Amino acid sequence: MKVLVLGASPKPERYAYMAAERLRAAKHDCYLLGARYGQAGHQPIWTEWPDPKMFIPDTLTLYLGLEAQKAHQQKILCSGAKRIIFNPGTENPALETLLAERGIEVLRACTLVMLTSGTF
Repeated sequence: MKVLVLGASPKPERYAYMAAERLRAAKHDCYLLGARYGQAGHQPIWTEWPDPKMFIPDTLTLYLGLEAQKAHQQKILCSGAKRIIFNPGTENPALETLLAERGIEVLRACTLVMLTSGTF
């Protein structure tokens, strides 16, 4: 599965980093998008959205708070993802409604818990 991690971090103590590592270990094809270049384990963190000719995510998992999401809202809506996971602390009722109106599955869930429980 192709997964875009929005809010990726090079800091091992961050949940976005842990999720990126667990997604890679589960053999998912990940694109990590963060505020600055870096690495999460052996995966690069990019600062630009992926070219849709090269990478269209099946799932987008959010690790950005409400304010930081505003700069990405249009890209999130047009990402091509069929499912958006709002991890704890990233809930955004207005964006969730817009996504649902477009037929995109919206989950308020924890990517790490989903991976552990086999529900990802």
